[in-house]
Amino acid sequence: METLRSDPPLTLRQTGPGVVHLVSTAAGPLGGDHFELTIDVAPHTTLAVHSVASTLALPGLSRLTVTARVGARAALRYSPEPIVLAAGCDLRVAVRLTLAPGATVFWREELVFGRYGEASGRCHSRFDAIVDDVPLLRQELLVGDPAVDDSPAVYGSARCVGSTLLTGDLPRERHLADGCAVLPLAGPGTLVSALAADTVELRRRLEWGERLADKSLP
Repeated sequence: METLRSDPPLTLRQTGPGVVHLVSTAAGPLGGDHFELTIDVAPHTTLAVHSVASTLALPGLSRLTVTARVGARAALRYSPEPIVLAAGCDLRVAVRLTLAPGATVFWREELVFGRYGEASGRCHSRFDAIVDDVPLLRQELLVGDPAVDDSPAVYGSARCVGSTLLTGDLPRERHLADGCAVLPLAGPGTLVSALAADTVELRRRLEWGERLADKSLP
């Protein structure tokens, strides 16, 4: 049984068999907003979640919570367009991903440090992934804190950052290149992380790492 339910400003649209797009039907998130997205993928099914455009986080404290559960032998691809951190925003992102035995996921996230010509807003992102009741990845990311951003050892001159988690029966290979790292995890997964000066280069670097992590990708 398929269930699709949403309320503005975060609206869901089914755009094909097993494909859903997120559509922003109002501005946001902005101060006081708390967006929640829950995804349940039934065993032995597939689901792809995309978005039609980037999300602009506006000034003020706001929250985005994504909870995803992927059933046994099911597959989830989550790859929305980037989140742009407008100056003055304070966005808190929490992702809780749970995979049953044999489930696979492709989970890409991208952040842009402000609109053109402006300073970045603030974002604190927390990502927790569990496979068969065993932690696979626990990661935190902070953007917009001068103590972090001003260090050349953290973001340097980059204006955007992204990562992709891939799980399943993948090659246990490590790759490092300019602005990108492909690192196998202790469990059944690989994390691709990248920095870049713009979103075009960020996506190119992530896709390069994704193809190395999963050789079945085009």
